[in-house]
Amino acid sequence: MSENLTRLNKYLSEAGYCSRREGDRLIDAGRVTINDIVPEMGTKVTEGDIVKVDGEIVGGRNEAFTYLAFNKPVGIVCTTDTRVEKDNIIDYINYPKRIFPIGRLDKPSEGLILLTDDGDIVNKILRASNNHEKEYIVTVDKPISQTFIERMAGGIHIEELEKRTKKCKVKKIGKFTFSIILTQGLNRQIRRMCDYLNYDVLTLKRVRIMNIKLDMTIGQYRELTKEEFKTLSGLISESKKNYDEKAGVQKRNRRK
Repeated sequence: MSENLTRLNKYLSEAGYCSRREGDRLIDAGRVTINDIVPEMGTKVTEGDIVKVDGEIVGGRNEAFTYLAFNKPVGIVCTTDTRVEKDNIIDYINYPKRIFPIGRLDKPSEGLILLTDDGDIVNKILRASNNHEKEYIVTVDKPISQTFIERMAGGIHIEELEKRTKKCKVKKIGKFTFSIILTQGLNRQIRRMCDYLNYDVLTLKRVRIMNIKLDMTIGQYRELTKEEFKTLSGLISESKKNYDEKAGVQKRNRRK
């Protein structure tokens, strides 16, 4: 019997409803029921259970998954909660299937974001978030100095988050414009880094996530090509392998 048990957040993810992280939020908010009973966090689903979100039944896993690249306009919020945000990404795209964003992009920012109904790949990408590259083009309010480039690249302590940013690649491409490649995803990271150096961000556009490049007009989306998905899957697999090996070394070291 235990082999047929699935944690509720994983069930929602595998059903293509949302990511596990979003599932936890829905469960915590009391919006999920199992057989019309609001469950506790960590509850497991068995075969035959009826799972609902906001009163609507969540079906079984769909193998025909969707993978989209979307050029998000400024002002659109990356949330699946259409009841809270009027200018949310789900209503804006109005895709015929239920999909959800992989990660997020701030409301004042624009550019590339991926969406899918494949909960497993969301978890793999987010778990590998400290290993994959995201590239941005940023315009600031005053001329960019060499000192600014060097300090941004070397890492900056963000007091609100009590964290120091990792070293990254920064290149000046205009008097007020630079490109930056991050390998981590702290909340409003680039804006906070610039603010620390007394620069205000005027525009911020994400132009690449790992091997996926922004190549559509603003407000448009497209499906990932087979080659893009194949390469992406390989990068995620390698990230997971490195993560597992590192975790194994740390575990062995703790035993010593």
